[in-house]
Order: sequence, then C-alpha cells, then structure tokens
Amino acid sequence: MKTTLLSLLVLTAITTGAHAATPADTLVVAQSLDDIVSLDPAESNELSSIQTIPSLYQRLVQADRDDPAKVVPILAQSWKADAAAKTLTVSLRPDATFSSGNPVRADDVIYSFNRAVKMNKSPAFILNVLGWQADNIDQQLKKIDDHTVQIQWTADVSPAVALNILSTPIASIVDQKAVAANVVKDDFGNAWLKMHSAGSGPFKMRVYQPHQAIVLEANPTSPGDKPLLKNIIIKNVPDPSARRLLIQQGDADVARELGPDQTSALKTQSGVKVLEIPSAEQNYLVFNTGNSANPLLKNPAFWEAARYLVDYQGITKDLLKGQYFIHQSFLPVGLPGALEDNPFSFDPQRAKEILAKAGITDAHLTLDVENKPPFITIAQSLQASFAQGGVKLDLLPAAGSQVYARVRAKQHQAAIRLWIPDYFDAHSNASAFAYNDGKSSTVAGLNGWEIPQLNEQTLAAVAESDPAKRTQLYTDMQKELQRSSPYIFIDQAKTQVVLRDNVKGYQQGLNADMVYYDRVSK
Repeated sequence: MKTTLLSLLVLTAITTGAHAATPADTLVVAQSLDDIVSLDPAESNELSSIQTIPSLYQRLVQADRDDPAKVVPILAQSWKADAAAKTLTVSLRPDATFSSGNPVRADDVIYSFNRAVKMNKSPAFILNVLGWQADNIDQQLKKIDDHTVQIQWTADVSPAVALNILSTPIASIVDQKAVAANVVKDDFGNAWLKMHSAGSGPFKMRVYQPHQAIVLEANPTSPGDKPLLKNIIIKNVPDPSARRLLIQQGDADVARELGPDQTSALKTQSGVKVLEIPSAEQNYLVFNTGNSANPLLKNPAFWEAARYLVDYQGITKDLLKGQYFIHQSFLPVGLPGALEDNPFSFDPQRAKEILAKAGITDAHLTLDVENKPPFITIAQSLQASFAQGGVKLDLLPAAGSQVYARVRAKQHQAAIRLWIPDYFDAHSNASAFAYNDGKSSTVAGLNGWEIPQLNEQTLAAVAESDPAKRTQLYTDMQKELQRSSPYIFIDQAKTQVVLRDNVKGYQQGLNADMVYYDRVSK
C-alpha cells in the first residue's frame, strides 16, 4: 500500500467527512472502540478487541462459522485425542505462514500458549481451566517435530472441552520470531502487540490509533480462502446517533451497537438492511445470598416468588423492542445442551400467594444497576412489576465500573448483570453459575451461594466424554437452577447489525469473537 493511500485511509477512518460512498475495495465499520485495552490476543478481553482478533490471528481449531457446535481445524491439519492421558497430538498445516512470511511451526504454538499463561493477563483464566499455570506450562507442551506438537493438560476435563478452550481468542497463535524481536524487558512483546499484529489471519494490522480507528489490510499469505476486500477500517464513533447518520448517508458500510429506537427506524430506510443475529449475551437478576444485612435474599421462597414478578414480555418486546428474547436458563440458545423451556411469566397474584405462604410480609431490597441501557431500562421495569407483588426495590444506579466493584466486593443485595460465555462450551456458564469452591470469583461465589451438590455435578459434566451423557448433565443442572436458585434469567440478546444494501457475505456468530470479514464483498 502506498503512503498516500494509507494516509487517505486513516483520514477517512478518523474523521466523519462529507457525504460520499466508501471506496469499493474498503469496508468501513462504525462502532465504539473506547473499550479496547489491547490487541494482543493474550490480553484482549473486551468486546471490540475480541471482535477484531479473529481477523488478525488464527487458532489451531475454531468453531465452525456455519455450525458452531462443531470444532474445525484451522492451523491444525489433524489431531489425535487421548482422554486417559489428557493429551492432544496436533499436526499443523505444512503450508501455513504468518503475515511476515515466516512458517507456522510447533515452536510458535508452544510459545503462544506459554506466553499467554505466563503473562497472566485478564483472559488467562480460560487456559487455567486446563490446569495450566506459570509453574507447569513448560511441562504440558512438547514439540514432536516442526509440524507436530503434543498438548497435555492436568485438569479433569475431556478432550472435547480442551478443544473448545483452544478455539478461543487467547489461544491464537502468534509469530514467535516477529514477537521476540520486539520484546522489551521480558514483556513477551506485549507492549508492541498492543498496537501491532503478528498473526496468520486474513488481515494484518496497518494502523491502530487508540480511540480513533483500526485499519486492516488483506494478508495474501493467510492459509485458507483469501479476503475479498483489500482494507477494513473500523472507525471509533462513540455516539450511536452519529453511527446511524453515517450508515444512512453511506459514509459507513456497517454500523454496530445502535439503540432499539434507531435500529427500528432504519428497518424502513432505503439503502440499508438490518441483520438480527443470535447472541450468547444474557441479562439476569441475582440475589446476594451472602449479604447478612437482608435475610430475605437467601430465602428460596422469595427466589420463587420473584420469578413471577418479572414482566418478561414487556421488557423484551415493548421496552427493548425485540433486541432481546425471553430465555430463562443459564445456557444460551445456540450452545449445545441449552434448555429452551421458559416456564415463568408475570403473575403478581401467584407471587403474593408464595410470599404469604412463606410468611414474608415486608419484602424490601436494593438493586445495583448500571446507569445505561438495557440495564437501567430493565431495572425500572422490575421496580414497577415487583411493586405489584408487594416487593419494594430501591434502585442504586451507577457507572459500570462502580457496579462491578460493588459486586466483586460482595456489597450488593441484588444486581442486574450481563453474561457472555468466555468460550463456546457449556462449562463456561456452568462453572460460573453452578460452581462455588469458596476460592474462585464465580457468579455463585460472588453471591455467597453454597452448592456442594452442584459443584460435583459441574465437575462431572466437564469430565464426561460421552456427548449425550454430558448434555443430560447440563439439562439437569439448568432445571435445578430454574427450580431453585438466586438467579432469574430474563432474556438473551439478538445482535442487530446494520449494513448498506451492497454489502454481501458478512457473518457473525453467537459468541463475541465470531465476527468474520474475510468473505465480505461490495
């Protein structure tokens, strides 16, 4: 790419500009990028960075983009699993190269996993599920030859779970030679990789200007199909109304994260189309059973009554205008084993009867909530609907960072929270909601829920190799949490992405990292 063209691309990316069609070989995406901390795959753990990583890096395996329940080889050519020995022996594609031209080797795989575990950045806990820690990771990875690596784990998990974990962004394979050349003070090249790329993905980093734009260019050496467009510009546009204007005018080809009112208005706008894509994101209400200031919170009768004090229909259809749908179990629809029964509906009279039978006469609690949609919208609905059942909710709205801090410090009584699986496996959610070992900061742990029997079921499910038996274990756990738990699962998101009519081949999947630009054309 010539310098003059690069300058033009960056200028286009970081300014709103006048009304004009985007270049034919370039996709311009308008979204907020202010959440990004790093574009190092071993550190990326924010929505925008996780959406970008798959364009820059590849993993040994990943969820099939058309059927995410299947794991398909990417940099791996094949693998052999040994459940008893807890190993995967992986053969690499012999023709795979990084964007630098360096071949993808077993050494790169070992280096990538080693640095991710030893750096111990925020997403490292995903690899820790395998039992990998800084003091044992060297013993778990073995080079057989340049194109074969043996991967071992110590935790009691099945090979299927191990493969799902290795399909996550933190398991991306980086170019050891390129990264090592940019190491500063034993940082594993982290400072450099925050702003640059060293992968084999369909695109490579051209420019990243924090809080302004990410400019990607096609990587012609990427294994597999080559991208159809030369450039991707992901432009930081914090204001949703500005994003709407850009997509309406044709100054952007794709717009994300528009509010329900803006998206609804665009459905009748000529020149654009609205995609509704299932997402694994869920909203739920949780009671802190460990909060001794309010004994109501640990009363199973109150949990049961509260399930009938949520106006599920009003929240999803009227307030959130179809951007969410009712879903009442801890596995999102689309994940293998998800229970799709929705047994609860808004019934304040039934809730009153349950409370009266339990002798609960003065139900009063506080609710921590982020002061932004959809959370504050849901909270205001709950305040009104709970009041119809004689339960008083005092809202405590605050910035997201403050709500996170209070929940992590276990200071809340109740809270509205969002959950997205960290990897495409049922254990990601089960280990959060149905497991509390007293040490980990799981959702159950942060809310003081003591569940020794569910702990055993969770560990049995993650170790189970038989898919049918494993699914049944998760079905049983979901039913048990619906029957009695301090959680009320309210809804599941439908990601709405707005495209110009001429944009073809865009794909996005259930999980946050399943954003694909390589087959897009205009």
